Amino acid sequence: MKKTLLLTGLTLGLVACQKDAIKEAPVAAIEENQVESGINLSNMDPAVRAQDDFYRHMNGKWLAEFELPADKSNYGAFTKLAEESRERVKAIIEESAAMDNEQGSSEQKIADIYRAFMDTEQINKKGLTPLQTEFAKIDAIRNNDDLSEYMGYADIYGGNAPLGMYVYIDQKKSDEHIVYMGQSGLGLPNRDYYFNEGEKPENIRQKYQQHITNMFKLAGFDQPQASMKTVYSIEKDLAAGQWTPIENRDRDKTYNKMAFTDLQNKVPNVNWDAWLTHSMIEKPEQLVITQPPYLDTVNEVLAKYSIADWKNYYKWHLLSNTANYLSADFEQEDFSFYGTVLTGTTEQEPRWKRGVDLVNGLTGELVGKVYVKKHFPAEAKQRMVGLIENLRDAYGMSIKELDWMGEETKEKALDKLAKFDPKIGYPDVWRDYSELNIQGTDLVSNLKEATRFFTKRNRDKLGQPIDRNEWGMNPQRVNAYYNPTKNEIVFPAAILQPPFFNLAADEAVNYGGIGAVIGHEMGHGFDDQGSKYDGDGNLKNWWTDEDRANFEKLTNKLVEQYNGFTVVDGTPVKGEFTQGENIGDLSGLAIAYKAFKANYTDNKVIDGYTPEQRFFMGWAQVWMRKYRDEELLRRIDTDPHSPSEFRTNGILRNLPQFYEAFNVQPGDGMYLPPEERVKIW
Repeated sequence: MKKTLLLTGLTLGLVACQKDAIKEAPVAAIEENQVESGINLSNMDPAVRAQDDFYRHMNGKWLAEFELPADKSNYGAFTKLAEESRERVKAIIEESAAMDNEQGSSEQKIADIYRAFMDTEQINKKGLTPLQTEFAKIDAIRNNDDLSEYMGYADIYGGNAPLGMYVYIDQKKSDEHIVYMGQSGLGLPNRDYYFNEGEKPENIRQKYQQHITNMFKLAGFDQPQASMKTVYSIEKDLAAGQWTPIENRDRDKTYNKMAFTDLQNKVPNVNWDAWLTHSMIEKPEQLVITQPPYLDTVNEVLAKYSIADWKNYYKWHLLSNTANYLSADFEQEDFSFYGTVLTGTTEQEPRWKRGVDLVNGLTGELVGKVYVKKHFPAEAKQRMVGLIENLRDAYGMSIKELDWMGEETKEKALDKLAKFDPKIGYPDVWRDYSELNIQGTDLVSNLKEATRFFTKRNRDKLGQPIDRNEWGMNPQRVNAYYNPTKNEIVFPAAILQPPFFNLAADEAVNYGGIGAVIGHEMGHGFDDQGSKYDGDGNLKNWWTDEDRANFEKLTNKLVEQYNGFTVVDGTPVKGEFTQGENIGDLSGLAIAYKAFKANYTDNKVIDGYTPEQRFFMGWAQVWMRKYRDEELLRRIDTDPHSPSEFRTNGILRNLPQFYEAFNVQPGDGMYLPPEERVKIW
């Protein structure tokens, strides 16, 4: 799939990363008009009974009336906040651009990246010129040694390669770093896109091949159709040996330590000394291979195709991964496939919004440092500390009460819980960008420099202590995550606002919103994969066999529930693929309710609803979201989070407290017989 600049790590976020964020659209329908309660009553559909479909009871009016903007594949409560965050970042950028900036200053870097992206006159004038030096590198490939060297170079600068290398925490020695290597090299989102049967997948494949052809035509290739066929054939052969998204979830199967000499013997068709030339890594003694059988595939495919074939392959990926930074014809052709075909979006976002996203991606903590000063009140951090500890206490009580887990495993679960490291708002130590050398308005050159900077920063971690202050998200990001190798739960500043967290609103709603988000991230520490790590972040079995079997019996039951949900044209949700997030949702909401009941003492009715009802309403309004069909189908194949409807209804029907709050009875749409309900944590 298409690569961003550099993304490594093993984090489990609250929502999926999205290529498109949000347009300035008619959002009055999702403003908080009931500040006292924190519940947005105007979105509700009273014609839908809470007992039959709680998601539509809470959000049905908005779902019926809101029209997705042409440049959005989906829209909801998360994206509204992300739009507000982008507006704030734009103001920060404009302030930086208005200054007389010294070369090398934070303001200069922020301003020049943005100016370079926004200077469409220069970008269009240059056309394909910015890539000529890179094309020349590919044209200079003459033999296998040259190809091996370029493979390593392309893993960093060319946008894609059949194998990707990065440095990260050793999952079995969480106080050390190690080199990882895994599958890569595709232009479609994952291997299943090349082989799924049916009219829709075949249509995507045909349009993808036409897209490759169109890009080659724009680039002036002599034989664009023939070049496309070669590229697609290589990608399909690579895809045939790659693991599925479900297989890639398994942290035990994807941890395979191998001596570097064994890698050389396993893939002899790569000259690994040449490959390492541009890697910024000395030859490591050992590394972790995430999909070992794929190494055989790479070795075979390298031998199957000629040097000329591989040149076409690498030129395609270079074109594809830089298209958004080239002239308008390339940019529009790229969007026509990755935007319209894959997500259903018919218009690009305004260029300034994409420019803000680029600045966030390259200098996110430089911007974030200003963002938190302007937009993150100290009180929010203080309140979050209290909420997190209340959730931690509730989780501990719940673990002690479990009837399916023995005392030995409980003791280790409680140890892990006690070692959770919460991070709130922004890093204690900000990232150093002094070695990032941004100069002027040459966009592609600046992007290459940024790639060099982030790659070197990643490689320099080898042999160094683990940086416990490092964050995997910017403060201005509307999301949250759990990192199992550090056993940390992280809540950026931008998510700590309504409807998730409202300093002026009823605490019952805050527990149902940000409280459940906290519980969700804690829940990842105890989901089907996060539970494989101990309290120190090591991939290590701390369970008795009996307790693990009991746990898997419960999680399999939840998998089957989600397998029964369907979306467009009866397409089923993938319960196994989404189980980690579903466990996080179920555990998070259950623990948040426990913490709410232990700490909330005011039983007054607000807006006609009890505190217990408002808690669940707070959860449901967070997940309000509307999708295009194409986007929803794409997410079923690529996103480990279930669609928002099922993150609401699918979870609530398992909680007895919800039945009590809304008097759900047999025959109601939300009713699930007690013996079919799942309680894990």
